[in-house]
Amino acid sequence: MAADLIAVVPDQHTNAGPGHRPHARPADGSPGGFVGRDESAFTRATGPDYFGWLEHVKAAAGCSHPIRLAGEVATIDRDTGRLLNSVTTAELPDGEIYKPCGNRRHAVCPSCARTYQRDAYQLVRAGLAGGKGIPATVTGHPAVFATLTAPSFGPVHTQRTDRAGRQVPCRPRRDVELCPHGVDVRCHQRHADDDPTLGTPLCLDCYDHPAQVVWNHCAPELWRRTTIALTRHVRARVRQLGLPWVEQVTASGKVRRVPPVKLSFGKVAEMQRRGVVHYHAIIRLDGVHPYDPAAIVPPPAGFDHGDLVAAVTHAATTTGFTTRPHAVQPGGWPICWGDPGKGLDVRPVNADGDITDGKVAGYLAKYATKSTETTGHVSRRLNGDTIDLYANEHGTHAERLVDACWTLGQHRDWQQLRRWAHMLGFGGHFLTKSRRYSVTFRILRDARTIWRRTETGHEYADQQNDDTTLIVGLLSYAGSGWRTTGDALLANTAAALARERHEAARDALLAAA
Repeated sequence: MAADLIAVVPDQHTNAGPGHRPHARPADGSPGGFVGRDESAFTRATGPDYFGWLEHVKAAAGCSHPIRLAGEVATIDRDTGRLLNSVTTAELPDGEIYKPCGNRRHAVCPSCARTYQRDAYQLVRAGLAGGKGIPATVTGHPAVFATLTAPSFGPVHTQRTDRAGRQVPCRPRRDVELCPHGVDVRCHQRHADDDPTLGTPLCLDCYDHPAQVVWNHCAPELWRRTTIALTRHVRARVRQLGLPWVEQVTASGKVRRVPPVKLSFGKVAEMQRRGVVHYHAIIRLDGVHPYDPAAIVPPPAGFDHGDLVAAVTHAATTTGFTTRPHAVQPGGWPICWGDPGKGLDVRPVNADGDITDGKVAGYLAKYATKSTETTGHVSRRLNGDTIDLYANEHGTHAERLVDACWTLGQHRDWQQLRRWAHMLGFGGHFLTKSRRYSVTFRILRDARTIWRRTETGHEYADQQNDDTTLIVGLLSYAGSGWRTTGDALLANTAAALARERHEAARDALLAAA
């Protein structure tokens, strides 16, 4: 059986993680004489407790870097405080509990990223179609899908199409066009999707790398100011339409007058190949309930998709600011969105058009699991010992961006650039939402945990009703990653086989329907 499992596992699913032991102990338990991956996998698979171990690690079987915890899990009666049950990890296989790492980045952990992507899809779609506690009436609320990108920091290799959708050369010019550094900035190629030159500058020395990393760093603040400008424009439009304001009763019993509409949004930050973030946002218009501020109700008649598109366009084209001064740029850097024709795209979301709730949710969920790997740079947080491995002021495009973060971060007011050098300056969240837009990740994860405990009986099957008992985990961190590469091989393979069976069963149900 072990040989069959080893034969089908893909290499990318066998990462044992940074905390793993590269080799297993020998079967006789003697020190030294370490064995390799296949031998450790064979030792584990032929052991008497192999299937018990597989069941034990099932929750984290597909994870590349599981978190290992040791300690005690106690069940206590809520009313009396009496200890009902206690389980120590020393009684379990390996003496530890395995939990998924939960990393959203597909390049780090494909399994956890897949779970995050599905949760993100449900979160985004619920805000447009209802469900998961969100009323189905949101389908009738005006909503737009907006894409806001950064300005240009220099010409880069890209893909271009004509009006008919046919691909045209990257940057064609009839005559030779030399930059100040003597580089010909023409490009007559039609770049494929997997072309590594996509997103790289035509001239590395002409490209403004410092300005780009500063823009990445200031992008969250630019988005915050844009939402403020958007809210102000919507309120001004409400006054133009003559819509009456609502007298709302607060929790303390006070009455206040508020606008009859309120904005809710969910957005995802995507890292472009040139190494700069841009935002995809869903912006929805809601009404205001006079007695329940948290209720999601339809907006009043008279405010339609066109008004919302105009409000978003106005906010994006008028919002901007100048950063703090720096020795490199005494006047500060201007921060704003790209040109309206290139850096802004606002489209209404509707059930019958090209932009539907399902397409938007799938699009945002896909990019929620990606990061800087599109630029060719992948690393963890950098420090003085590791920066030289990734930064070079005369190196590749990504190396120059990292170097710009580290160099600019020498200034006292810009030290955060060093903290986020591994993200090319961007320190914001990749998926955020307003409170009223949809459910939270925690609600989705809790629902999945409850289903796993009650429907499958896999976790805490012998525990009493959660309404009357309290589960207390007295656990401490024991390590990260699988204990051996053989364990990673077997666990990831078992998870891959289970995933294939689930997908086949789902396809069969869809075909039968």
